[in-house]
Amino acid sequence: MARLKFGAFLAPHHPIGEHPMLQFRRDLDLVEQLDALGYDEFWCGEHHSSGWEMIASPEMFLAAAGERTKRIKLGTGVISLPYHHPFNVAQRMVQLDHMTGGRAIFGSGPGALASDAHTLGIDPMTQRDRQDEAIAVIRRLFNGERVTARSDWFTMNDAALQLLPLQEEMPFVVASQISPSGMTLAGKYGIGIISLGSMTTQGLMSLQQQWQFAEDAAKKHGTIVSRADWRVLLTFHIAESREQARKEAGAGLMRWHNEYNVGTLQRPGLTAFSSPDEAVDKTAFVEGAASTIGTPDDLVKTIKNVMEVSGGIGAVIGFVHDWANPEATRRSWDMVARYVVPEINGYIDGLRRSQKFVIENRAIFERAGQAVMAKIMQNEKAAEALKVTGPGRVAIPAVNAPDLQKEAAKR
Repeated sequence: MARLKFGAFLAPHHPIGEHPMLQFRRDLDLVEQLDALGYDEFWCGEHHSSGWEMIASPEMFLAAAGERTKRIKLGTGVISLPYHHPFNVAQRMVQLDHMTGGRAIFGSGPGALASDAHTLGIDPMTQRDRQDEAIAVIRRLFNGERVTARSDWFTMNDAALQLLPLQEEMPFVVASQISPSGMTLAGKYGIGIISLGSMTTQGLMSLQQQWQFAEDAAKKHGTIVSRADWRVLLTFHIAESREQARKEAGAGLMRWHNEYNVGTLQRPGLTAFSSPDEAVDKTAFVEGAASTIGTPDDLVKTIKNVMEVSGGIGAVIGFVHDWANPEATRRSWDMVARYVVPEINGYIDGLRRSQKFVIENRAIFERAGQAVMAKIMQNEKAAEALKVTGPGRVAIPAVNAPDLQKEAAKR
């Protein structure tokens, strides 16, 4: 089975009240930590309202992150294409790719917040069509074409990029929630997908149907979509025990749900939680829960379930949140890297097999102990000392050490 990639998605969702400068710096610290821990990808988004989401330019943030990191891929999650002239988007992504040494991933979407579109005077009914139109033009620009195009929202006259991406082919990824539009767009162009709707039970259970939308569109347009390029977003907080995870995440989860989802976005059907315990129970401990608050073993179980429900994906992308304090949050990401990633990808299977073989075949290795005993008995003083030698008193590697008392008794 192909190795599963792991990454992080920063919207960001930061509670209002902290110094924004320090939040930016802490977010950059997190990217640096994830790079050191071996995570594959880091994503950050574009928002212009709501108070909780304050990164207006993912390209600027990722350029700064690129200076702090060495190997992690850096994705725009996402650039809202209807908000920008496509030529400017293409230029900024090319510059980001060069500035990060070829680590940029171009993620796009139609725009998530209705308040952002309202601010810019954009009709929400046009946003998905504009994203489609922009992707088509940007792909041509990345291929080195000179483009003349006229639309009801942008014009290009003999437009060509002075620089092409550093990568031979910069990855294109589109965001998808529960509607089929994102998956259909991925299939149309044969590009990657990041599924954001999987943070809900409904979204998680619809993954297989979502993939069918992509495959149907690919068949229609003569392209190919690969599950290896399919990223699924999950929410989790991991600690040494479920009790510890509950204690660390409860209050912050309650605030995020009550103040952001219910109070700010006023999402239909949601009601406020009355206590941190209720927040944890209804988020992570109900039938079909999409979130994990618990131990590394709990998250391993969740990921295996996602693989089964979806039919197979290429990457798990963890949603970055402030449910816990900064120290506990960093420890959570650390534990995922230390315990969950190797368990999912089989990095420690060989070590377990090796240990099991040694345990089950101890008799085969008795000859090593016999060789040690033979040398001892060849020396008169060593043989005499054997009579009073107790276990652990002889500097012999434990794996080769004979049972000295047993051998002395025999003689």
